[in-house]
Amino acid sequence: MGIAETYTRGRRFAVDRPFALVVAFVAVLLLGDLFVGLATGRTAFSDVGSLVWDGVMRGLVIGLAGIGLSMTYSILNFANFAHGDYITAGAFSGWATTYLVAGLGRADIGALLLVGAGGSVYGGTLGIGITSTPLAIVLGLLVAGVFTIVLSLVVDRTVFRPIRDEDGITLLITSIGIAFALRYLMQFVFGSDVRGTTAQPPSFSLYLVDGAIRINMHDLTLAVVAGGLMLGVHLLLQRTKLGKAMRAMSDNEDLARVTGIPTERVVRSVWIIGGGLTGVAGYTFILWKGTLGFNDGWLLLLLIFAAVILGGIGSVYGAIAGGLVIGLTASLSVIWIPSAFARAAAFVVMIVILLVKPEGLFSGRSTA
Repeated sequence: MGIAETYTRGRRFAVDRPFALVVAFVAVLLLGDLFVGLATGRTAFSDVGSLVWDGVMRGLVIGLAGIGLSMTYSILNFANFAHGDYITAGAFSGWATTYLVAGLGRADIGALLLVGAGGSVYGGTLGIGITSTPLAIVLGLLVAGVFTIVLSLVVDRTVFRPIRDEDGITLLITSIGIAFALRYLMQFVFGSDVRGTTAQPPSFSLYLVDGAIRINMHDLTLAVVAGGLMLGVHLLLQRTKLGKAMRAMSDNEDLARVTGIPTERVVRSVWIIGGGLTGVAGYTFILWKGTLGFNDGWLLLLLIFAAVILGGIGSVYGAIAGGLVIGLTASLSVIWIPSAFARAAAFVVMIVILLVKPEGLFSGRSTA
């Protein structure tokens, strides 16, 4: 009886969701190929470990930035396309501060504030790094968060607030306009060249069977900062009155207003928390990869949207989980496909998972 029932359930699943079986079959083939490669020595354990570490680092940045985007959608009910340029703005403000503190008295102040535009000064020459110039890094991190908070609040007060009662399409199109304005303003001020920002940081090796994974101090800085902020967001949502108010407003804004929740204060808090996390994400992203350009945030934005959608639109925890999935996919996909297609692979995985689980990894639970 049990065998017959299991067979019936399996047959019904195969009929109702044939695409899930195809996905499972392809996944088994890819994993099988990976195991064969590891067993035969075609693929090194250390190479896979390095790709996993790289994917986790990338995923932490995407997840941290995705929290702000997810909060904005959950509370204000629109997709903010200016979010990517908030990331870049935070990065430029933070790195201008870092350059100024690290290079004061050693280079022209204007060149430092412009983050070495036009090759006027280089981060490597200044010896910028978490171990060599810790004060400059910490101050840059703080300024990146504060500046992005101020920018978010100013844009909300002057642009979004007057049209907040309009439909989502109006807000979305407006956010695209803000994104272009910010991006080309930064290009005008800081230049369009991509510049190196840090010196080579100290690193250590984590040895595996056939090699080692190189982990540097900037990797660890990103992991500690992102992990700590994600834990802070969790405690905020679950243990504070503000967190409960945010969750209530994301579920039903009208009911929250009737019950006396100060909705305008909640909206302001969303911009403050989301803006701060976004600015810090932008700064740590540049610290990790070591280069800075005026469209870095815009290029990262599509992956952030993919993570937020994959995790379940409106879910903070979903944004974090989605970020890790997207980051790991983009890194590990180079085992099977050329690196030029890694970004495309991340979107393919997002589409596949949504076809199997349309509501997202966290079932679209709002805010938390």
